[in-house]
Amino acid sequence: MASSGRVLHKSERPPSSVRSKVPISNSRRSVTPTSRTRPQPLDTDPESERVRVAVRLRPRNSEELLDADYSDCVELQPELKRLNLRKNNWSSESFKFDEVLSESASQKRVYEVVAKPVVESVLDGYNGTIMAYGQTGTGKTYTLGSVGKDDASERGIMIRALEDIITNASVSDTVEISYLQLYMEAVQDLLAPEKINIPIVEDAKIGEVSVPGAAIIKITNLDHFLQLLQIGETNRHAANTKMNTESSRSHAILMVYIRRSAHEKEEIDVSYQGNDSTTNRHGHHLPTIRKSKLLIVDLAGSERINKSGSEGHLLEEAKCINLSLTSLGKCINALAEHSPHIPTRDSKLTRLLRDSFGGSARTSLIVTIGPSSRNYAETTSTIMFGQRAMKVVNTVKLKEEFDYESLCRTLENQVDHLNAEIDRQQKLREKDNNEIEKKLKEFQKSSAEAEKSLVVRTEFLEKENTQLKSDTKGLVKELDSLKEQNSMLLNEITRVQTSLKNSKFLEKENTRLELMLNDVLKDLNSQKDHNDFMHSEVARLEMNLKNSKQLENSTYQKLLADTTQMYEKKIADLMKQLENECARSDNAEEQLERMKKRLSDADKSLQMENAGYQRALAETTRMYEERIAELNQQLEDEHAHFDGVEEQLHSTEKLLNDNQNAVKIYEEKEILELRMRLEEMHEAAVHELQQLNMEYKNLQLEKEGLSDELHTMRQNLQVEEKRRKQAENELLNIKKIVPESEDAIEVKKPYMQEISKGSSAFHNEQGLQVPSQSRDSITGGHKSTIAKICEEVGIPKILSLLTSRDVDVQIHAVKVVANLAAEVLIADINQEKIVQEGGLDALLALLESSQNPTALRVASGAIANLAMNEMNQSLITSKGGAQLLANIASKTDDPQTLRMVAGAIANLCGNEKLHVMLKEDGAIKALLGMARTGNADVVAQVARGLANFAKCESRRIIQGYWRGRSLLIEDGALSWLVANGNTTSTSTRRHIELAICHLAQNEDNAKYFVSSGGFKELIEISNSSTRDDIRSLAKKTIRLSPSFQTVMRAE
Repeated sequence: MASSGRVLHKSERPPSSVRSKVPISNSRRSVTPTSRTRPQPLDTDPESERVRVAVRLRPRNSEELLDADYSDCVELQPELKRLNLRKNNWSSESFKFDEVLSESASQKRVYEVVAKPVVESVLDGYNGTIMAYGQTGTGKTYTLGSVGKDDASERGIMIRALEDIITNASVSDTVEISYLQLYMEAVQDLLAPEKINIPIVEDAKIGEVSVPGAAIIKITNLDHFLQLLQIGETNRHAANTKMNTESSRSHAILMVYIRRSAHEKEEIDVSYQGNDSTTNRHGHHLPTIRKSKLLIVDLAGSERINKSGSEGHLLEEAKCINLSLTSLGKCINALAEHSPHIPTRDSKLTRLLRDSFGGSARTSLIVTIGPSSRNYAETTSTIMFGQRAMKVVNTVKLKEEFDYESLCRTLENQVDHLNAEIDRQQKLREKDNNEIEKKLKEFQKSSAEAEKSLVVRTEFLEKENTQLKSDTKGLVKELDSLKEQNSMLLNEITRVQTSLKNSKFLEKENTRLELMLNDVLKDLNSQKDHNDFMHSEVARLEMNLKNSKQLENSTYQKLLADTTQMYEKKIADLMKQLENECARSDNAEEQLERMKKRLSDADKSLQMENAGYQRALAETTRMYEERIAELNQQLEDEHAHFDGVEEQLHSTEKLLNDNQNAVKIYEEKEILELRMRLEEMHEAAVHELQQLNMEYKNLQLEKEGLSDELHTMRQNLQVEEKRRKQAENELLNIKKIVPESEDAIEVKKPYMQEISKGSSAFHNEQGLQVPSQSRDSITGGHKSTIAKICEEVGIPKILSLLTSRDVDVQIHAVKVVANLAAEVLIADINQEKIVQEGGLDALLALLESSQNPTALRVASGAIANLAMNEMNQSLITSKGGAQLLANIASKTDDPQTLRMVAGAIANLCGNEKLHVMLKEDGAIKALLGMARTGNADVVAQVARGLANFAKCESRRIIQGYWRGRSLLIEDGALSWLVANGNTTSTSTRRHIELAICHLAQNEDNAKYFVSSGGFKELIEISNSSTRDDIRSLAKKTIRLSPSFQTVMRAE
């Protein structure tokens, strides 16, 4: 029969409004200029604002399949979206959900009905949350975070959601993620493990919750996200419990930040809203963006201690998990009942999920349940959580902002562009100036050279001119001399002409003379003829005279001789005068010819010289005129170019001034806006400062009060110091009250119960009888006794007794310290006090100096308890505690002491940062050496330590922090594991199998596995291990190892 009180009918759906503190209308525009709520489409389902809840049933696991008493308590009706929960054969309850997913539902189906609507909403600009809630071991992590390496269909919601987001994101969109875990009420970064206890910040104005200290990584593609997801899963805290071998011990939160530009058509939709449009007062378009956030929350499973078997540190983790889930349930109840107060500050989980329930996010919750009736109570609680969550209504808001960052980047780009343009213009101007200066220098240089050459040329021309002048003067002088010579020649010519005239006269005279000579000759011839006649006459007369008288002949001869001599003399004179006249005439002709020739040569040379000088002067003048014209033209061109460059420079300066004015105006506007913002911030800061001053005054008053209290405490401490000596006497009296049985000492783990195992020996030493009481009554009485001791004596006094010279006092003090460190509820507080008061140093000193076996055994147990804390582990190792424990293991054969020492070293092996130090201090060798005793409890602690060491080492290898063969291989741990793989103890065998599987994950260990028989043992584990998870781990290790695959193919 279905109970009507448990079924959520359609008529009983919660109203669309939320509690009075949340705005109801979504269509009204927000008054905030940077964020506004967009009106929803008319066809939007009004239930879309309600938290949507789906339920998923886990298939039966191997233990349930083997359980002969197994029975189902869940019946699904997916088509009706109903679930029937059977309490027994005659009583059942029916519940309705938004989606009901059977055990056969695929991961794709789960994503499409649960997560895809939220992802699409996030892509549209709304915040969204996808959360998994349920009992531990029901498949929450598989549903959300399954990687699906071997089969892509096994991928969970995280990968599918990111795949859709990356596919639909454009180039301008940005997708960033943060991956956090909430562990022990401390926010830690899974992508940056060094960041622990990150604060949560809430914006007082808009109520937005953020984690600013977390690393935010931009996602480039799906492979990048898979790599980051694997790193985060590796860093997440997990442990092996009875309910689940890899039980998550923290809440994991994947935060996906999406930043997208708003589409133009959507910008048009909001343009009707008047002044609040996407344009500023100058009419310029302001880009808008949509910022949305997707939370994918993998909650740690709720568990019951009696079923999970959590003890010690695991118990503390379970308490923190259950407390945070309880706080979340209280918030859901308050929201479902519209309570005026929502206790979101009770837990960091509820603070982080403040926007997911009752906020502005679109939330989808998937609750996972198991089918077994053994978990009926847990299944009922999970279903009721989902039913209450369906009553929570969120006000979904579209977060759309003006993209001031993009606008700022655009303006910055414009400013940069303008600055670059200005720089370019300046560089061009500088370049032009440099070129102008260079050309000006070249021009000046060429002008100087031209001027210099002109000066030189001018000097040369002046010299030439001077030379020409001197030559001209010489020529003038020569011309003058030539003129004089010409004058002389003219005179000579005149004279010659005169002489010619005279010669003509002479010629005439000569002609006359010739005529006269001819006449004379004729006369002479005639005279000669006459003479001849006379001779003949004379001869004849002689002949006649020969016959005349002798006297007449001589007188006649003498007269003839005188006459002949006279005529001959006269003829000789005339001939000589004629010859002189002829010679004179010849000389005058020769001199005339010579003068004519000389005159013509002088004229020709004078004409040639004058023509050459005139031609050289004309050419030189023409050349200088052309050179001067070219220089003038070049100078005019340079002036014109310089004028053009000046004009360009003026225009550039004008443009630069305009740009500077525009930038200045823009900067003034920006400065004005920033000044207004700064004034607002200043007012807020002043208000905050006033509040801080008030708080400071209050703190001052508190400080004064604390000072008085401190003074009082100091006086009390002085009084207590005087009572210190009485403490030993009191403790001796207390010894009589405290049961001597070591059964009364509590420890965190079964392997820490040393005193109960060694009680008989201690009784034999003391000679006391154990009272016939039950163990629970003894333990309860002992707890009250220990609490009474702490209240009356105090931890500092108890620790001071560790250095007492009385061995019995030391032993009882160590017992008390061991029990204080093992207190379940306040163990961390007690351990912190013990370490701060020097208790750890005292215990280590006791290990080093004491020779009492009981003291060593109990001190080792106390250190094992302290070693459960990670900070204490580092302190123990740094102070040489591991080496001291190794020394004790080598000196004693007592099984109980060895079990305590092995447990302490096993706890230290769970800290991967200490592995190298443990190896160097000989702790690993000592751990293996203790196993040779054959004691089952000691062997169990050795196996647990090796399992812890191997698991941490495999995690470091996956993270890339370690390479090379395992440190355990070097000390022969693998051989011991192989030899003891068939031990009868179930717990020991489980630890050995885990250690072998984790060691096999290191590829560098493969050859040692093959040679030592470890590979055969690994195959045996994969086939016959009693644990499904260990078999799966072994098979996966074999499948992923290339070396193992090669060996199997060879066989």
